[in-house]
Amino acid sequence: MSVSAEQTFSTTTPKELERKPLVLNQRSLGWISDKICSITEGPAPKWWWYAFIPSIMVMTLCFTMIGYLISTGVGVWGLNQPVAWGWAIVNFVFWIGIGHAGTLISAILFLLRQKWRTSINRAAEAMTIFAVMCAGIFPMIHVGRIWYAWWLFPIPNANSIWPQFRSPLLWDVFAVSTYFTVSLLFWYMGLIPDLATIRDRLRLQAVGLTEPLGRFINKAKQYVYGFFSLGWTGSNRHWSNYEKAYLLLAGLSTPLVLSVHSIVSFDFAVSQVPGWHTTIFPPYFVAGAIFSGFGMVLTLLIPLRTLCGLEDVITTRHIELMCKVTLATGSIVGYAYGMEFFIAWYGGNPYELYAFKNRAFGPYWWSYWIMVSCNVISPQLFWSKWCRTTPWFVFIVSIFVNIGMWFERFVIVITSLHRDYLPSSWGYYSPSWVDVLTFVGTFGLFMTLFLLFIRFLPLCAISEIKGVTPQADPHHPLGGAKGGQH
Repeated sequence: MSVSAEQTFSTTTPKELERKPLVLNQRSLGWISDKICSITEGPAPKWWWYAFIPSIMVMTLCFTMIGYLISTGVGVWGLNQPVAWGWAIVNFVFWIGIGHAGTLISAILFLLRQKWRTSINRAAEAMTIFAVMCAGIFPMIHVGRIWYAWWLFPIPNANSIWPQFRSPLLWDVFAVSTYFTVSLLFWYMGLIPDLATIRDRLRLQAVGLTEPLGRFINKAKQYVYGFFSLGWTGSNRHWSNYEKAYLLLAGLSTPLVLSVHSIVSFDFAVSQVPGWHTTIFPPYFVAGAIFSGFGMVLTLLIPLRTLCGLEDVITTRHIELMCKVTLATGSIVGYAYGMEFFIAWYGGNPYELYAFKNRAFGPYWWSYWIMVSCNVISPQLFWSKWCRTTPWFVFIVSIFVNIGMWFERFVIVITSLHRDYLPSSWGYYSPSWVDVLTFVGTFGLFMTLFLLFIRFLPLCAISEIKGVTPQADPHHPLGGAKGGQH
């Protein structure tokens, strides 16, 4: 009795060790191209407009508040003594943290040969770039007089006045700008084959167009996508150069993932303020940034996979693996919270010990326990396979992760400052309406940019997803010419 090649292949792996494929339902390579490109080629769906118009309005609110701040002064914020750093620094660290998951998924998981990254890396990289853009707003405006931000850059001038290179605030400028530049190049490098795919599909679509306006729009799109695809033809030489460049950028990005948030943590760790002056901050901040970044990736992709019909591409397996990373990094963050209290007690410094007691039981106790509940307790639900593989439940937990990580930054900044060494100068910080609306407005900026990305660029990496399908493997029974339509 003869046995088919597919049956022979399936029996080589024990059933208990089999993993679900990264693309479900044995989709052909042609189906992958059609499905992902259809989001950019067809008319914008109604849900896109329902999300885009409010995002534009909220983004306008952000820039209105910034204009009001510049014209009036930082007195419109809730800053006081001793809390001279308020929501501006809290929001800066929050957005920088969200920008970590994209480069980690793309660079570190690429170097570790983790194939499951292919369906989510494009959206995560875009999220990284837009989050860093939102974060970059706050260092400029928190100086009060925004034109003074010019002096942060080491530009020679007639007075020979140079920035203070020993200040971690200046290190932030170089670290974040370098991270943004490399992340943008890495994102664009991965886009080149997919931009060429859209260009070629537009050429085929132009054949059936008869209306002059339709032909003009098609021609304009061909020119734009063709310009940014840099003459890509898919030849062996192009793929060889592409893979070398992608590998080099991945290697360059990997240390940046670890260094950027470490340098951001130095804003606090190099000071003498109780609650900040600790060496645990760099690894603690990096783990928290990856934690919050994966939380935001889950928040964005779980609705999108349903709205865009990409359940076969962004599968439950992808969601489950991201939940496992969230669980691991959330556990690291919880360990850091406990270790901070241990260090404060073991160090014997009464100011340090009081700072942490004040966090948990002082006037801002509510923010501390929201932080612990969202960041430590909620990820532990992912020990359950049902919790990891139920998209609506994962979405709810990811919202809690985002809330908890914002409160972590609030707790670090505010509770360490509002009660310093002198009880006579203690105060209670409350944000003003300008603080709140500026922060809400940055979500409008982020969502506007992300929705434009969805509309005009492929949401998933077409070429990389095809590379992990059985059809792309010549040794697989479904590979080569048996793989169906390409």
